[in-house]
Amino acid sequence: MAISKKELEFNINDDQMRLKISSLERELAKIAEGGGKKRIEKLHEQGKLSARERIDLLLDPNTERIEIGAFAGYGMYKEHGGCPAGGVVIVIGSVTGKQCIVVANDATVKAGAWFPITGKKNLRAQEIAMENRLPIIYLVDSAGVYLPLQDEIFPDKEHFGRIFRNNAVMSSMGIVQIAAVMGSCVAGGAYLPIMSDESLIVNKTGTIFLAGSYLVKAAIGESIDNETLGGATTHNEISGVCDYKPDNDQECLSMIRDLVDKIGKPQDAGFDRKASSLPKVELKSIYGILPPERTKPYNTKDLIRAVVDESEFTEYKPDYGKSIVCAYARVDGWSVGIVANQREIVKSGKGEMQFGGVIYSDSADKAARFIMNCNQKNIPLVFIQDVTGFMVGSKSEHGGIIKDGAKMVNAMANSVVPKFTIVVGNSYGAGNYAMCGKAYDPRLIVAWPTAEIAVMSGAAAAKVLLQIEVASLKTKGEEITPEREKELYDQIKNRYDEQISPYYAASRLWVDAIIDPADTRKIISMGIEMASHKVAEKPYNVGIIQT
Repeated sequence: MAISKKELEFNINDDQMRLKISSLERELAKIAEGGGKKRIEKLHEQGKLSARERIDLLLDPNTERIEIGAFAGYGMYKEHGGCPAGGVVIVIGSVTGKQCIVVANDATVKAGAWFPITGKKNLRAQEIAMENRLPIIYLVDSAGVYLPLQDEIFPDKEHFGRIFRNNAVMSSMGIVQIAAVMGSCVAGGAYLPIMSDESLIVNKTGTIFLAGSYLVKAAIGESIDNETLGGATTHNEISGVCDYKPDNDQECLSMIRDLVDKIGKPQDAGFDRKASSLPKVELKSIYGILPPERTKPYNTKDLIRAVVDESEFTEYKPDYGKSIVCAYARVDGWSVGIVANQREIVKSGKGEMQFGGVIYSDSADKAARFIMNCNQKNIPLVFIQDVTGFMVGSKSEHGGIIKDGAKMVNAMANSVVPKFTIVVGNSYGAGNYAMCGKAYDPRLIVAWPTAEIAVMSGAAAAKVLLQIEVASLKTKGEEITPEREKELYDQIKNRYDEQISPYYAASRLWVDAIIDPADTRKIISMGIEMASHKVAEKPYNVGIIQT
């Protein structure tokens, strides 16, 4: 039987996506080794577990988890030997049946020292905890600030000191914080476990002090070993700084599980959930939907069907503002409102063609109204981004595209129900903002391996930058041949393409993770479970909107 054109395209799309996922998995496997196998073996010789081994023992076996910021620091700090995963592993998972966020220093990466990206990643973990009233567990094993880059991590508002400010704020909010000192805990970092609700320190391997023995000797002339200065016995029997003294990592993690087990039931935000049902299509069929060519159209509704329960959804205003699809559905039983860019070229209600991935006035108006409805009904929002921006030109400007775009941004920015963002393809310019980019406080924002995040596409940016470069060279008297122009264009585009890749975005924590598209349902479901711990603290109010 001959294969149809549609089946052929699906298979090509599927193959290309699987190649990207294989590449993603290879990079994640490298990152999981942290500072390398030899350093992990050295930890084992000291009777310690690695950060990831500690998390595996702490979390309930065979339960779902989400790693936040695995690609933090990716490709950065090469002159300092790199910083895999930002030197800290952060996972949202289940501990004795209770969802928690776990922050574990990776002592195989520069002894767990804090790079600038380490601080940013820790702050993101605390932000997630505060936004969702999620218990947070710190597994501390760090040499403190990485001194060669101290000016980029120490004094500013969103630097190292903000961690301890957040400790205090979270305590006042009633968010449970448990800290286990399982190695070094030095200088300013010593405040983190003591500002937590309860602290544990592992006997013979954990130490806490503002200054180690060498600095003490240099500063005041006192000779003392680190264990006597700030070991587990000192802090449990003399200073009273810590609450528990387990004998090894395994006992420490078991004690934390016991402490978490006793935490009272969290709040319920009242999001509706019924029994979960899988989509009618296989989860991995989602691989064949998105074409590798960024300008080629596809039907976003096929993507939605591959994610939602029973592949069923109720579309809002299906015949109006067709470049955005708005729909009510369920994901793993949770009621959700979906706002998704439509890359298929469609006809508007006026019979005009609307280009895929572009936000038009009618689409922005529809999306704003839908977002307000979801807030009225207490329904979490899911944004599926594949957007090139808002429509430009005199017709759009005269029709008030800025006003309608502002209406959508206002409705989204002021939303009190939780928002979750999945970047599946393009995420360009103001479209990134309107579709709940990182600046607009999504509870989680993740990217598929096919995502691109930038002001504009690589080709468009290269053309603009090329014009500027050519004009500059001509003023200097240089003759620009077609060959030289192509060489310049390729150089500019290659540089720009590197910056718009999802790996570049993830390394800087513009997104929380790059995910296998088949895990999209898991991210949404675990995210809503997390968000359900916090009731909206204010009524929905969009302020002033021009109509």
